[in-house]
Amino acid sequence: MNPVQRAQDIFREEIRELTTLADTIDASFADVVDTLYACRGKIVVTGIGKTGIIGHKIASSLASTGTPAIFVNAAEAVHGDLGMVSRDDVVLLVSNSGATNEILAVIDPLHHIGCTLVALTGNPHSPLAERCDKVLSVHVDKEVCPLGLAPTTSTTATLMMGDALMVCLMEKRHFRAENFAVYHPGGALGRQLLGRVENFMARAVPRVYTHTTFLDLVCEMSEHHLGMTMVYSPDDDRCVGIITDGDLRRAIQKYNDMHICAADIMTPTYKHICKDALLSEALAVMDKYNITTLAVTASPDSTDIIGILSIHHIIDFA
Repeated sequence: MNPVQRAQDIFREEIRELTTLADTIDASFADVVDTLYACRGKIVVTGIGKTGIIGHKIASSLASTGTPAIFVNAAEAVHGDLGMVSRDDVVLLVSNSGATNEILAVIDPLHHIGCTLVALTGNPHSPLAERCDKVLSVHVDKEVCPLGLAPTTSTTATLMMGDALMVCLMEKRHFRAENFAVYHPGGALGRQLLGRVENFMARAVPRVYTHTTFLDLVCEMSEHHLGMTMVYSPDDDRCVGIITDGDLRRAIQKYNDMHICAADIMTPTYKHICKDALLSEALAVMDKYNITTLAVTASPDSTDIIGILSIHHIIDFA
């Protein structure tokens, strides 16, 4: 057996199964997303064994991206942990077979509590599916395990369905990087996004004047490696615009002439942010306007540019 070839075969087998599963996703998925989004309480994910581990990951991912969620081990649920579940919650029950005794044992108590039940199962005709309000199928034809016994493809499918739910809920909630920073203050990216712009900006501001020639402004941009330069008026040394790499490309297509100057191709308006703002705020502005750099000012009402913040400053330190 060639381990490399075998590993490649395993990847391809799982991908084939997952592709087939993806093609079966229908309106029931959208219905579950809407149900989770409208939940007035929290999402309670429950499972046991290896699917329980996947369920724990799903709950963690939801909680860290704006959807209140917890994981409750199904075996512990009937020994007191159901006390964490309320009527306003939605319970996501994870079981590939849909016949796991520990999972089935919590259904009646959950019905008594009155919460909404969603089955995440590989068997949409199972006892679990029949007793839940909504069903998401993660059915795969076979496990990649040569014995067909160890959860492999099925757990991957369940994990991916959880990821799909998480991403759709993130998008419905308009969850952005600044929110991520709040939920991940201990992580590297979270710490960076909670930092101040001043501590990450480039202090050398690329600068040309309205009369600067095309070749000279290209040199100025290349020297600073920021993909942009600010444009100033020679009369009062006031910033009057910005030129980006995109402006250069468009200028070449439009003019086909290297004798143009900065005033011919600059954009007279530009986005800026105060040096005391959080990186998360800066990233929100970049995201909103689909830009990668921001001019930095000393105060919110100042027009004096003291630095440039690039998206790469955020990524490089994350």
